[in-house]
Amino acid sequence: MTGAGGFVGARLVERLLTIGARPVLVVRPGSDRWRLSGLTDDAEVIEVEMRDPEAVTHAVKRARADWIFHLAAHGAYSWQDDARIIIDTNLMGMLNLLEASAGRGFEAFVHAGSSSEYGFKDHAPSEEEAAAPNSYYAVGKAAATMLGQHVAQQGGLQVTTLRLSSVYGPWEEPRRLVPRLIAHGVAGTLPPLVAPDTARDFVFVDDVCEAFVAVATARGEHSPIFNVGSGIQTTVREIVEVARAELGIDVVPRWGDYEARAWDARVWVSDPSRIARELDWCAAHDLTGGFSATVRWLHDRPDLWERYGVADARAADW
Repeated sequence: MTGAGGFVGARLVERLLTIGARPVLVVRPGSDRWRLSGLTDDAEVIEVEMRDPEAVTHAVKRARADWIFHLAAHGAYSWQDDARIIIDTNLMGMLNLLEASAGRGFEAFVHAGSSSEYGFKDHAPSEEEAAAPNSYYAVGKAAATMLGQHVAQQGGLQVTTLRLSSVYGPWEEPRRLVPRLIAHGVAGTLPPLVAPDTARDFVFVDDVCEAFVAVATARGEHSPIFNVGSGIQTTVREIVEVARAELGIDVVPRWGDYEARAWDARVWVSDPSRIARELDWCAAHDLTGGFSATVRWLHDRPDLWERYGVADARAADW
């Protein structure tokens, strides 16, 4: 698994261990492995620069994996804005891994794509719609998806792309919206917020992990694309109200204190009907349940409170 030290990667590692898998975890050289603490006794960890084809080939030979989960990426966060690193990591990293893996063979190759590949839409796009990426990150992801389809069709290989919506939950990057809502909410405040009608399709990370496992164990066409989301659009106003109810926050939101990102939109929702129909997958958690589960997870991890900006004295009471 590449990107194992990331948010979704770390949670997927935990899920794979519960089904008896023996994952080999690929992380970026010199990266902070804080999410993998406690997991390395049950899984091998190796450092690989995904932009280095020789290093990737060596890692593939060493891992000898039947299932390949490719989650390594760059550019999903607003502070990751170097276009060359974004394209090199997302596209050339995909090429390096596909070429190395195709030479050895595998049962399933599952690539973490993004709903950003569709660009701005006024509806929930299906997988058959053409990509219209609106950022370097989306361009890199869309190109990687097309590359996976090409390699799969040329070689008769099982390469699947999951176009993930806005994933949240345990291990999420602390600077993202949901962790910030929790950390501030424990203290009875709210973080700086974008415009209230900014929309997302929030999907709980455990549900996303189930989609990865479902794809790895399924057999169908060689290069499918599946949307992975809740199928429900949520505005920032609505998720703030979920946080206020869950954490008892009395303060009134101040909208627009946080600058909007170039890709923010008023319509952003997934159409997960294909994966529901073909793999019987759907998001099991609604936003209230997933948010509550994330609060409980962080409450039970005082070793992470400092990293997430939770004040110890107040955290004892939540």
